[in-house]
Amino acid sequence: MRSSRTLVLALLLAGCATAPPAFRAPDGAARPLQDIDAGMLRLMDQARVPGLALALIEHGQVVHKRAYGMADVARGTPLRTDTIMYGASLTKAAFAWLVMQLAEEKLLSLDLPLARQLRQPLPDYPGLADLRADPRWDQFTPRMLLSHTSGLLNWRWINPDRKLTLNVAPGTRYVYSGEGIQLVQLLVEERSGRPLGELMQQRVFDRFGMKHSSMTWRADFEGRTTAHYGADGELLPHQRRKHARAAGSMDTTLDDMALFFAGVLRGEGLSPAAQDLMLSPQLAIVSPKQFPSHWPGDTTLNRGIGLGAGLGWPVYTSPYGPAFFKEGSDDGTNNLMLGFRRQKSGIVMLSNSSNATRLFHPAVEAAFGRTCLPWYWMGYIPWDQGPLAAPVASPGC
Repeated sequence: MRSSRTLVLALLLAGCATAPPAFRAPDGAARPLQDIDAGMLRLMDQARVPGLALALIEHGQVVHKRAYGMADVARGTPLRTDTIMYGASLTKAAFAWLVMQLAEEKLLSLDLPLARQLRQPLPDYPGLADLRADPRWDQFTPRMLLSHTSGLLNWRWINPDRKLTLNVAPGTRYVYSGEGIQLVQLLVEERSGRPLGELMQQRVFDRFGMKHSSMTWRADFEGRTTAHYGADGELLPHQRRKHARAAGSMDTTLDDMALFFAGVLRGEGLSPAAQDLMLSPQLAIVSPKQFPSHWPGDTTLNRGIGLGAGLGWPVYTSPYGPAFFKEGSDDGTNNLMLGFRRQKSGIVMLSNSSNATRLFHPAVEAAFGRTCLPWYWMGYIPWDQGPLAAPVASPGC
């Protein structure tokens, strides 16, 4: 694998004459792109990540895109910026942007309980009968659900009885919940009268020029997908998802996600007020870890950076001002988008490996310098640190 990466690096460096010579991060430092590329390849070797795709954004414009390593190791297929990859929970961020548009158009209300916006009580819908045992479901608002403060678990199968339950009172604590995002999808589809896949195509993918993104499998994706690799390098197939799920079903490419994230950084498609609302803390996050965030226990470790739950995005205060991010993880997939609002700068990383969380924090620091990214809370333990006995923060944060 090292020899193939050496060849990839040589090709990358040979093509740098047509690319911007350096990336200017929010700290003002100009970091040579060839150094960033070489650093990413080193981190991939150290963390044992077969393939990684990277985009850098300056002042709301994509200034650098590269794919490193392999899409399929056994077949010798290089990863490309237009390789079809699984977005996982990056889907939630794109969906949140859609919901903010619909809220601005008064199709739905962020603060009116779902009980007053849907045609029937939530427990009467398929798959939601478990909620009948807890009347607090009638307190759910889209704001709570998008900020992961409804009290619902991530997925019902976490419970021993595999039933859908509330672990904390709605609106009182950040508990990451895919189930909650799915409830917002129910509201969006009922209020609009249109399926989610169609709405996402028209309002997100078409708007940003994301020609190779979809909420479900497309026939033209055949032969263009990455393979996926578990922590021990085991091969995992790329799933062909048949149902659009707001919590995570999006197939996409680095090219497409870079276009989307650059648009978000520019504030495209939303009023300044809606953009600010989406990326402002709705509730402070006090859980020691994001996963599992439903476990009891609080920490003040992230109080200094103001870690909080935005609408679809976690937010915090970086050395460069307000920052926001979204991760996307599944077996054989790890992705990250991180943005800095004042400078409209950001980074997108898509990977085909369960190990990529081990390189994300050092990769971000290599491009941006000290960012105060809450890497421990995110589960982004660097490849060279091993298990940590207690929560830690970035130095000086």
